[in-house]
Amino acid sequence: MKSKTEINVEKYNAPALSKGLDILELLATKSEGMKKSEIASELKRSVSEIFRMLAVLTDRGYVGIDPLSEKYTLTLKMFEQAHKNPPIKRLTNVAAHLMADLAVRLNQSVHLAVLYGSNILVIAQNDPPGNNVTSVRLGARVPITLTASGAALVSHMPKHRRAEICAGVEFATRDHKTVFEESVDQVISTGVCVSPSMVIEGVQNISVPIFDYSGLVVASLTIPYIQRLISTNDPDLDEAKTALAETGQNISIQLGVGVSTQ
Repeated sequence: MKSKTEINVEKYNAPALSKGLDILELLATKSEGMKKSEIASELKRSVSEIFRMLAVLTDRGYVGIDPLSEKYTLTLKMFEQAHKNPPIKRLTNVAAHLMADLAVRLNQSVHLAVLYGSNILVIAQNDPPGNNVTSVRLGARVPITLTASGAALVSHMPKHRRAEICAGVEFATRDHKTVFEESVDQVISTGVCVSPSMVIEGVQNISVPIFDYSGLVVASLTIPYIQRLISTNDPDLDEAKTALAETGQNISIQLGVGVSTQ
C-alpha cells in the first residue's frame, strides 16, 4: 500500500516542470556551461527531452547558448526575478548608494550576501574605480564555512539552527572548522569579523551582519581587503573595519533595526 505522501506526490506530479527545474539547478553549478548532450547525460534524460526544455528556457530568457561552443549557461534572469522579491529589493535599494560610497572611500570592493541554504549568495557588489581589485562576482554562491560573510550571517542564530546549516557543508580541514567557529565568536563578541581568506592568500575578509526591524540578521556586508604595494594613500585595515561597521549600522538603521513593533 502506498503512503499518503507517495499518493500526494503522484497526484501533483509535473514532469515537464521537474525537468526544467533540474536543468536550471544543474546549470547553476556549471559556470563554464554545458552542451545539451552533457546535460542529458548528467540528468539521465534523452537528448530530445532536454532539447525541448532548453528551447523553452532559452526562449524565455533563463538560459543562453554560446553559438561557438554550443554550451548552455544560466542568464541573470532568474537572479533578477529573485530581486523583485520585496525584502531583497528593499535590502539592495537601501544598501546600493552606501556600498558605492564605501567602495570609493576605501578603494576596496564590497559585497552584500544573504543566506542560501548552506551557502552565501552575493546579491549586490561594488568595485572601486581603481585597478588591482579583488572582488566576488554578483550571484556567486560560496559555502558559508569558507567565508567571513557566512560567519556574520549565522552569528546570531540559535546554536542548534547554526549546527543544522553547517551540517550541510563539509569542512576541508579541522583548521577550517576552527577558523569558522572563531569567526562566529568574533562577530558575537565584537560585531565584526576580520579573518584571513580561506580561498585567496593575502586577503583579509572583513564582515558585519545586517539586521532588519525585527532584529534578525538578513544579510552580511563584506570587504575582501587587500593591501596594495604601490598605493600609500589607501585606508589601512583598522580604518576599513571601522568604516564597514559604520556602513553596516547605517543599512540596518534604514531597515528599521531598533524600532519597536509593539
